Amino acid sequence: MGDLPKMQVSHLPRSFSHCGLDYAGPVKVRASAGRGITSRKAYIALFVCLSTRAIHLELVGDYSTPSFLNAYVRFCSRRGLPHSMYSDNGTTFVGAEKELALAYRIAICDLNFLNKTACDNVSWNFIPPSAPHFGEMWEAGVRSVKHHLRRILGNHTFSFEEFTILLCKIEACLNSRPIAPLSDSFDDYESLTPGHFLIGSALTVAPEPSLLHLQENRLSRWQVVRHVTERFWKLWSNDYVNTLQQRSKWRKVKPSVKLG
Repeated sequence: MGDLPKMQVSHLPRSFSHCGLDYAGPVKVRASAGRGITSRKAYIALFVCLSTRAIHLELVGDYSTPSFLNAYVRFCSRRGLPHSMYSDNGTTFVGAEKELALAYRIAICDLNFLNKTACDNVSWNFIPPSAPHFGEMWEAGVRSVKHHLRRILGNHTFSFEEFTILLCKIEACLNSRPIAPLSDSFDDYESLTPGHFLIGSALTVAPEPSLLHLQENRLSRWQVVRHVTERFWKLWSNDYVNTLQQRSKWRKVKPSVKLG
């Protein structure tokens, strides 16, 4: 087995300095809540930090380069400008790279901003064609989002704003997954999560009463989003625990010959 890539093991000043990117979907969204409003396809842009495995989700209006660039700008505004991006060789990402490179060349022609933008160039790297195993980290993130999202959405069609809120809650769930214990004490149940690299501590929200025992036809639109989020957390946490249990069984090596 070869060595891990340098950007996954080297010390970085912050999260999302080196990012992987992929699309998930399509999903159906509406322009606004209410009856009689037609739905349209949208996509989920997943950004994953290659060193901390933190995840950032953005809802993209359509499968075009301008829509992706809008999502990329929102990502950079909240997470900072990355040093390098990694993605598959999709037409959307190729077009985005060309427009970003053109915008960068135009920016550096301005002498007033030459010194400021000299260090802002983002190197875009494409994995080899027909080799999805090179993007295992973002493929795993897409699988976690898309697999459970299909199970909980059902016949629900949210508005663009409601789906954005749902993705923010799902992002918080995925960034709360444990990576390693923070101490060797058996009494310390706090573990290191990707959220620690983002805000310096675990991602916590104000406690709210559960809505899983209520019928969906009795819930408001806002409560439906909470209900779907709770179902996602329940399904994802159960699958995560089952995966850890299976890995612990695989690590137990049984001797083929009895000694003594």
